[in-house]
Amino acid sequence: MGVLARQKPVKLVASIIFKEEISLQYAEERLKRTYGRLHAPEKILPFDYTDYYYEEFGRPLKRKLICFEEPLSKERVPSVKLATNRIEDRSREKGKRTVNIDPGYVTDAKLVLLTTKDYTHRLYLGKGIFAESTLFFQDGTFKPWPWTYPDYASRELISFFNEVRKIGKIGGNA
Repeated sequence: MGVLARQKPVKLVASIIFKEEISLQYAEERLKRTYGRLHAPEKILPFDYTDYYYEEFGRPLKRKLICFEEPLSKERVPSVKLATNRIEDRSREKGKRTVNIDPGYVTDAKLVLLTTKDYTHRLYLGKGIFAESTLFFQDGTFKPWPWTYPDYASRELISFFNEVRKIGKIGGNA
């Protein structure tokens, strides 16, 4: 029988996709109010892996990767996606979102992303939220799974998550 163990906190991260700088500022300010100060590293990259958001947001799009200073209790993880969905919803102009926020967390062992979409490899956390192990850490770097979206498998994003992992040696338990 396994023994229940106290879970180590995780490092909260988010990817914010946006077109206008003001939309990014809106999302960041609301995230900081809830989850505290941002911690280096931060990265802004062009977002051109898919045209999925073009109709709603326009183009060209950018992505900002952020990491929060304070560790997050795993018990709070499902509420993060609920909060980011509210921020996205409140960012709407003429019925269209101006930001897309993909929250997740980093441990020593993995990057987990949160979503409202179920799929074969995603686990239900409650309140309509699912979790996906998107990257795993092996041989000194994060690596993608077969289901990892191509942008999360890119050198730039893996480099960012490797940096986040180094910040605090978060804890490798599930």
